Amino acid sequence: MSTATKPKHIGRNISRIREFRGMKQEALAIALGMSQQYVSTLEGSENIDDERLSKIAEALGVSTEAIKSFSDEGVINYFNSFSDNSEGIFGNDGTFNNHCTFNPIDKIVELYERLVQAEKDKVDYLEKLLKER
Repeated sequence: MSTATKPKHIGRNISRIREFRGMKQEALAIALGMSQQYVSTLEGSENIDDERLSKIAEALGVSTEAIKSFSDEGVINYFNSFSDNSEGIFGNDGTFNNHCTFNPIDKIVELYERLVQAEKDKVDYLEKLLKER
């Protein structure tokens, strides 16, 4: 039985980081000045030279070390250890917590004013059409 560890697959790490960043292969290709097909080839590569890896890391907004040492388990552990003091959308007692960052009544008034203005604009336009006849 071998105890040798499997080497990191750099291309797969690039792919996962790109996905976490919400970036498509096309967007990464444009940032690197290459084709989407070539990015696909890179993501299938187990090893990538340091110069190219540095450019990819810059385009992804991470360090080359982050790409080399990336692991899905590390991401899961990070999010599992993330502490948020808020109670979320439901409180500890199961009641709904609505934490608006705006006053809903102000938004209703704003919408109403826009609708009234739209109706005034329609009336003005129709009166203008009648005067032209």
